[in-house]
Amino acid sequence: MDIAYVINFLKELAANNNREWFTTNKDKYEKAKDEFDILTTALIETISTFEPGVKGMQPSQCTYRIYRDIRFSSDKTPYKTYMGAYVNPRGKKSNHCGYYLHLEPGRCMLCAGSICWPTKLLKDVRQAIFDNIDEYIEIVENPEFKKYYPIVGDERLLSAPKGFDKSWEHIDYLKPKDYSINCNLPDSFFTEDIDTLMKRVGHIFEVAKPFADFTNYTIDEFEE
Repeated sequence: MDIAYVINFLKELAANNNREWFTTNKDKYEKAKDEFDILTTALIETISTFEPGVKGMQPSQCTYRIYRDIRFSSDKTPYKTYMGAYVNPRGKKSNHCGYYLHLEPGRCMLCAGSICWPTKLLKDVRQAIFDNIDEYIEIVENPEFKKYYPIVGDERLLSAPKGFDKSWEHIDYLKPKDYSINCNLPDSFFTEDIDTLMKRVGHIFEVAKPFADFTNYTIDEFEE
């Protein structure tokens, strides 16, 4: 597995994001994709040790097309300058929380959780946190969790969400607009040998599992 090759390809693509260059260098893309598929296969196997539902999944079930949908975007560059693998036992489009590996030069990360929930589901998860606040605090304030995932949610409300008392002492835990968590990492983290890399990735994701389990309990009830 040569993830350094993938990262270098993505750097070249970012500097030459046009169809002419991509067509001329299609063989480089195919090699980068093959290397990323090897990584994704190892990732699935690693996650399956603590999330058995993903065992047997194929890279094609977890990865995404390199081509951007530019129909409604002001940015008309045709290709994504990153590669990602989302390992989720319910599939990439499920609200169920999964585990995401993102390779992008200078912006590599490991993420867990879920985004773009329906309004009703987001309210249900907030209610679950409200009803089980001690359990939730024990998860997200655990020092090992905070080490890798210092913030919950990419965006936050400025005030209390509708239906919750803004004077509640733990109201800040209900302000995220999504319940995803990110662990930002240097590019070099992903260029270790496969065994070392998977050991480290597995640990970081396993730290996220109690958070995923907490939210998935409510999500799964919502989707039944």
